[in-house]
Amino acid sequence: MVRDPFAADDAPDLQDVLDALDDQECRRIIEELDEPMTASEISEASDIPLSTTYRKLDLLTEASLLTEGVEIRPDGQHASTYEVAFEEVILGLSEDRETEVQIARRARTADERLENLWSEVRKET
Repeated sequence: MVRDPFAADDAPDLQDVLDALDDQECRRIIEELDEPMTASEISEASDIPLSTTYRKLDLLTEASLLTEGVEIRPDGQHASTYEVAFEEVILGLSEDRETEVQIARRARTADERLENLWSEVRKET
């Protein structure tokens, strides 16, 4: 299931981000993602078993560090694709001296915004 692309605009949970970044396999996945890839492609490129790759992709998307899209295939067997959704992660202290996290994201292109909108329309139909 493709995650809501608009939900990534909310501040992620601090512990989710820390857990994902503390995980060596998650970091390896981030390092391999220089373009959108399917889970199978990520598994092969990072040398991580496919079942583990799916768990790590869930962890990374929950932390808002990856975005999930859809690769439309002519045979109708569409596949989820994943790409890095941040330029930097910033940890800081709030005015109340509580730890907070901010994720700096690159601006989305018009094509990416249209793709996100189309994904939302497909979910509704």
